[in-house]
Amino acid sequence: MDALENVRKEIDSIDRQLVELFEKRMEAVLKVAQYKKENNIPILNKNREEEVISKNLQRVKNRAFEKPEEEFLKSIMSISRKLQAREIFEYNTYSQESHGSKLGYTVANEATCIPKREDITAGFQGVAGAFGEEALIGHFGDKVTIKNFSEFEDVFIALKNNEIDYGVLPIENSSTGGISEVYDLIRKYGFFIVGERILKVNHNLIGLKGTKLEDIKEVYSHPQGLQQCREFLRSHPNWECIPYRNTAASAEMIKNENNKEKAAIGSKRAAEAHGLEVIETNINYNKSNYTKFIIIGKNLELEKDYDKITIILSLPHKAGALYNILSIFTENNLSMVKIESRPILDKPFEYFFYIDFEGNLEDKNVKEAIRAIRDNSYDFKLLGNYKAHNTND
Repeated sequence: MDALENVRKEIDSIDRQLVELFEKRMEAVLKVAQYKKENNIPILNKNREEEVISKNLQRVKNRAFEKPEEEFLKSIMSISRKLQAREIFEYNTYSQESHGSKLGYTVANEATCIPKREDITAGFQGVAGAFGEEALIGHFGDKVTIKNFSEFEDVFIALKNNEIDYGVLPIENSSTGGISEVYDLIRKYGFFIVGERILKVNHNLIGLKGTKLEDIKEVYSHPQGLQQCREFLRSHPNWECIPYRNTAASAEMIKNENNKEKAAIGSKRAAEAHGLEVIETNINYNKSNYTKFIIIGKNLELEKDYDKITIILSLPHKAGALYNILSIFTENNLSMVKIESRPILDKPFEYFFYIDFEGNLEDKNVKEAIRAIRDNSYDFKLLGNYKAHNTND
């Protein structure tokens, strides 16, 4: 018993030192918060946190303590962010422990900043003439520095590596629905949605100058482009429809192949960019064909006129779980715009839900709704608060 008491006294002594060091650290954290407030710097800095954790883990002598030490450091980081949020925003923030989840929860105030407005570099997937390029210019204007990438994930990687400030990606088409790969990448990388752009998409059959319908044997386009023009393509049953990376890349390939037997489906902009000719215009079966693009960034941005919010969550696998979430919107007088489900890979027949609804994070009813949704969810993350794009603008 004496041995146990001695160990307990040793722990008490260590705890006294920990409390003193904790107070010193929090005092330093408040100084950092004041600097961030004065310079409009987001509270959350993932790169800095990862650097601090990695550096301190190297100092652990007993490797058996490495994992607990990592958990301890992450807890300290979380506590520090919440203290900074209270200091900067001067009101209590809502928060959630991850309950062992892989997704966790990002508090709105931990990363809030105003949008970057100058010297912007933005990226899209595709080549010159792509719809993504058109959406990018439509959102940022023509003074932005533009980078293009081969794959959707390349845009996320470039943003992660600070090669670009923002990424522009298609998320949904009015004819063919959501683009599942982009939804999955949003969850994988944990970036924020900071804006959206909706384009009216008119597909055209394009080819080398002088190409006639009877010359064509193969048609190339993104799978969704082929799907959106399926009625037109069915009227030409002898053509082979071949999926390709995207519509603009298909146009580029047709130009390089220099073969009148090959054509592409794409925009007039893509045809012009690659010196091709429009053979047939507006061949998509839905004449009100729109594609929604999202703008992603590293930080959660907030302005007073932002009126759309996106969240992602998963729910306990029990009856009424989704109903409980949906009822929260009614109780708080919020209009839900969209709900999209994606399967959880390691949990058969369980799903993540992406939900868009109207509101601003500074609104009282929005805060109350988010708290309630969080408390009734297993995993929850606020993906963004941004200005909805009106196609009449």
